[in-house]
Amino acid sequence: MSKSNILFIINPISGGKDKLKIPALIDAKLDRSKFNPNFSFTEYVGHASEIAEEAANKNFDVIVAVGGDGTINEVATKVMQHDKVLGIIPFGSGNGLARFLKIPLKSAEAIQVINNFNVDVIDTGRFNDKCFFNMAGMGFDAHISSVFAGNKSRGLTGYLKLGFREVLNYKPQTYHLYIDGEKYERKAVVISIANSSQYGNNAHIAPGASVKDGLLDVCVIKEFPMYKLPVLAYEMLNAKTDHSDMVEIIKGKHIRIVRSQGDAIHIDGEPFFMGEEIEVTVAPLSLNIITPS
Repeated sequence: MSKSNILFIINPISGGKDKLKIPALIDAKLDRSKFNPNFSFTEYVGHASEIAEEAANKNFDVIVAVGGDGTINEVATKVMQHDKVLGIIPFGSGNGLARFLKIPLKSAEAIQVINNFNVDVIDTGRFNDKCFFNMAGMGFDAHISSVFAGNKSRGLTGYLKLGFREVLNYKPQTYHLYIDGEKYERKAVVISIANSSQYGNNAHIAPGASVKDGLLDVCVIKEFPMYKLPVLAYEMLNAKTDHSDMVEIIKGKHIRIVRSQGDAIHIDGEPFFMGEEIEVTVAPLSLNIITPS
């Protein structure tokens, strides 16, 4: 049996965790009867995308993102375009997609998943001109992603501290939603478009989401009094937001969102700026990905 050429694209700063020993661990644990491994470290935002593009054109069969959801996004976009296979070794702050797919957070175990080479196919989303694989959205979470991008305290603790500080001053916005031909007007703190069920760290916003149903879950977090914030946190951590009076979930294939002005959005947790109108679509079963069998 011929070996597959496999490239590990390693983000050295994702999740605030040291990854200098990852190549040695992969060398020790990877099944060399199946794979010819290569390694590349990213040096700046967007570099993973450039490396993945080059690797796909050089006939690498499998490209592995070693990092968080942002790194996965850059790599997966190119993997999908070139019909290659994506692998994941989770190393982010939240690891939303990896957790949803039950890819182990321990690197040695994630490498064993790659060795087993069970290739599945999942849905992907598009937010205007940008692909997303786990979660995209606007409102407070996008605002936090934008502020957090310039924060040196990476990781869950830094994210939570920043969130508590910012939430006190954040004002909900009014959104016009057009979902598969139906019109909704909602005043919301957050509009999240979910492919998987969770943001990361097992905080589930869309407990009923599936990456194989050809649908996206539009999650509207309504305006609520601050004293209910612990209740919302409890509902997310226990996957109960589909029964929450603070969250409305509407499934759809084609979504148009209109807001009063351009503002921050996030794509798999990474901040961007987009205008007042956003088109969201789903591409069913469009990404080849290694998952636990």
